[in-house]
Amino acid sequence: MTEGAETKPARVVVADDQTVVREGIVMLLGLLPGVEVVGAAGDGEEAVELVAELAPDVVLMDLRMPRCDGVEATRRIRAEYPGTQVVVLTTFADDESLFPALKAGARGYLTKDAGGDEIVRAVQSVLSGDAGLSPSIQRRLLERLSDPEPPQPAPAEAPDGLTAREVEVLALIADGLTNQEIARELHVSTATVKTHINNLFAKTGIKDRAQAVRYAYAKGLVRPPMGGVT
Repeated sequence: MTEGAETKPARVVVADDQTVVREGIVMLLGLLPGVEVVGAAGDGEEAVELVAELAPDVVLMDLRMPRCDGVEATRRIRAEYPGTQVVVLTTFADDESLFPALKAGARGYLTKDAGGDEIVRAVQSVLSGDAGLSPSIQRRLLERLSDPEPPQPAPAEAPDGLTAREVEVLALIADGLTNQEIARELHVSTATVKTHINNLFAKTGIKDRAQAVRYAYAKGLVRPPMGGVT
């Protein structure tokens, strides 16, 4: 950073679908030096529109939002407006949230228990070319790098556009696991499991778990038990 840039506040857009949370973040940042909130968005689509209109330095991005979620919004912003950095600010710190966001181009990742000073430090870090990661996220990345999980290969041709993770969830449903058990098995939140189930139901036309089991057997995604499926 140049000497002049050090005194110029970072222009920030806040994106969060929860009005109380969004307004609270805006109010908090308004009390802190080094940050100027120039806009606030209620979903990912609006966040992308505000970036196009306002060209902020940084977007503080929630992940779970309607219309366009935070990961997709991050991907679009980094592809279309590379002058704007993204710092994720979310409730979720599981792998299913963290790694897609970083792969989409987020340079920072904080959970919503972060204080105002920590948010400002993350904003300043990404503008300096560094990563703006909370200590807990740094530890999670180090754990993942030191003990990587084996890759989960997708079927050669997953039917109906299912992703590898959706096929994995479907197989666990066929094994009789509940949402909570699937979450523990995959080391993700129950909300993430529900999202995968909703997506695979929508793609396949499945209406309930019984149909999901039949579908999994019919498509050869799991082996039927001895005697077949009734």
